[in-house]
Amino acid sequence: MYVTPEQIQTANKTSVEALLAVANAQFAAFEKLANISAGAVKTAFEDSIANTRALLSAKDVQEFVALQNSFAQPAMEKAIAYSKSVYEVATEANAELSKVAERRVAEWNEGFVNLLDKVSKNAPAGSDVAVAAIKSMLAASNSAYDNFTKVAKQATEIAEANVSAATETVKGLAKAKKAA
Repeated sequence: MYVTPEQIQTANKTSVEALLAVANAQFAAFEKLANISAGAVKTAFEDSIANTRALLSAKDVQEFVALQNSFAQPAMEKAIAYSKSVYEVATEANAELSKVAERRVAEWNEGFVNLLDKVSKNAPAGSDVAVAAIKSMLAASNSAYDNFTKVAKQATEIAEANVSAATETVKGLAKAKKAA
């Protein structure tokens, strides 16, 4: 059995497309993170200017302390929002990379099964048991991979729920502290 130039070209094209898909996903995530960070820096700078002006206009120490305390709640909320945005970008990037990996695994499995079928047609008598064993092993590994993927997705969902719950808890604590 020989590998034709067309098969090599197809394999190379598929590999390059997968590499480009990964690069695009990473660049998109980097771009989103850069935008989020730039927005956070800009907001922090504007807030610090506004807070400084407010503190400079304080007439006494009590007003100065009250102003400083009033700055904590919005800063906490912005920090939580920033963290949540970064987490969302990371989750999206992870999902996109997982899709690329799943496609590559599916393509590899399909190619491997096709190769086994071709080899089994030209194999000597009695080798069908070995081919069947390899196909069985491949099916078992695919099943394990699918189970691992499902568990990873469930873990991601649990982590997202925990992040949301923690965010709400921190917001609640900050509001309770502000009310006190």
